[in-house]
Amino acid sequence: MSDDKSKTGGQDRARINVNEDYELRDWSKKFGVTPEQLKQAVNAVGSSAEAVEAHLKGNKR
Repeated sequence: MSDDKSKTGGQDRARINVNEDYELRDWSKKFGVTPEQLKQAVNAVGSSAEAVEAHLKGNKR
């Protein structure tokens, strides 16, 4: 399923799509990590922004 850029509320903000350059850039900046570190975190815990943030902070779920 492709990313519907016209729907940017709610669930879209709760998920990280590392296949979209702008999301990779923006989430990396938000979490203070490199794009590669963000990709590794998503691979480890999934695309939930909450889970990725916890993982990057060392609070692995």
